[in-house]
Amino acid sequence: MKCSSVDIDNDQCYRESLSKNWRFVSSTAPAPTRLGAIDRLLPVWILAAMALGLLLALYVPAVGELLHAFTIGSISVPIAIGLLIMMYPVLAKVRYTDARAVASDKRLLVSSLLLNWLVGPALMFALAWIFLPDLPEYRTGLIIVGLARCIAMVLIWNDLACGDREAAAFLVAVNSVFQVVAFGALGWFYLQVLPAWLGLPTTSAEFSIWAITASVLIFLGIPLLAGYLSRRIGEARRGRDWYEARFLPRVGPFALWGLLFTIVMLFALQGQQVIDHPGDVARIALPMLVYFAVMFLVGFVTGRLLRLSYERTTTLAFTAAGNNFELAIAVAIGTFGALSGQALAGIVGPLIEVPALVALVYVALWLKPRLFPERMPAAPPPTPAAASTLV
Repeated sequence: MKCSSVDIDNDQCYRESLSKNWRFVSSTAPAPTRLGAIDRLLPVWILAAMALGLLLALYVPAVGELLHAFTIGSISVPIAIGLLIMMYPVLAKVRYTDARAVASDKRLLVSSLLLNWLVGPALMFALAWIFLPDLPEYRTGLIIVGLARCIAMVLIWNDLACGDREAAAFLVAVNSVFQVVAFGALGWFYLQVLPAWLGLPTTSAEFSIWAITASVLIFLGIPLLAGYLSRRIGEARRGRDWYEARFLPRVGPFALWGLLFTIVMLFALQGQQVIDHPGDVARIALPMLVYFAVMFLVGFVTGRLLRLSYERTTTLAFTAAGNNFELAIAVAIGTFGALSGQALAGIVGPLIEVPALVALVYVALWLKPRLFPERMPAAPPPTPAAASTLV
C-alpha cells in the first residue's frame, strides 16, 4: 500500500521520509512502506509547477487575465479553491479531542506567540531597512508580509516534516485570532511609530479589517470547519479505525495536488510581474530568504532549549517561519493599489516562500537524529545468524 507524506506520523514518518530522500536509516531498520511518486520527488514536482506557471504567464498571458477576472474583492477564486483543497485533508486528519492538550503546553504557546508577534515582525522590519533602504515601496510591502502570520500552507510543511498536527492546528487558530486583533496596530507601529523613533521616514497606511477578517474566515475557517465535521461525523457513524484507515487515505493525496495546483495558479497569475522586474524581485527575495532561514532556526533552537519534542519543535519552527501571503497581497492591493511596489513585494512572497520552506522540510528531517536522538526509533536486535558473523 502506498503511503503519502501527509498520512504518516512521527517515527514512522521520519523513517519513511529519510529512507527515501536521504538514505540515513540503517539497513537493519524495518523496511518502510513505499512512498508515492509525488512524495519521493516532491521538490521536483514543485519546481515543475512553478515552471509551468511561469510558462503560462509568459506564453499564454490570457490565462493570467482570466485568473485576474475571477476575483471576489481582492481574493483570487482559483487560488482560494486550491488552498481549500490543500488544507482540508490536513485538517481532516487532526484529532480535535487531542488538540485540547496543546493548550496546556504553556512553553509551546508562549514561545509561539513571542516568535510570531514580536520576533517575526521585528526581524522583517530590520531586514527591510537593511536590504531595501532606497526602495520605500518594496520596503513597506516587505514589512506588511512580516506582519501576516501563516494560517494556510504552514499546515502542509508541518505535515511533510512530521510535525505535531494537533499543535499546528491549535497555533494556527490562535494566530488567526491575533491576526484580526493585532494586524492593524502592528502595521501602525512598524510603519509610523518605530520609524519616527529611529529618525527614519514613516509610511501612512490604513488597513481594512474586513480584508483581514475575510482572509482568516476563508483560508482557515472553511477548511477547519469541514475537517472538524468530517472527523466528528465519520467517527460517530463508522468509528475511528474506519475513519483513519479508510477515509483519510482517500482524501490525503488531495493535499499535495491542491498545493501543486495553487503553485501553478500563483505563478501564472503573478509570473508576468516577476518576468518584468527580475532585478527588483531579486532584491526583495534576498531579505525574505534570510527571514525564512533565521525564523526557522530560531524556532527550532527555541524548541530544543525548551525540551519540546521533535514534533512540537518542528511545528513551532514552521509556524514562526511561514507567512500569510494571501493576506499580505490583499492588504497591499487594497491599501496601495494592484500596480504598486508594495503589491509586488507581497506577490514575490509566496514565490520565494514555497521553495524555501520545502527546503526547510528536509532540513528539519536532517536535524532530527542530531538534535533529538532520544526520539529515534530503536534498531531491532541482530538475528542469531547476524550475531554469529561478529564472533
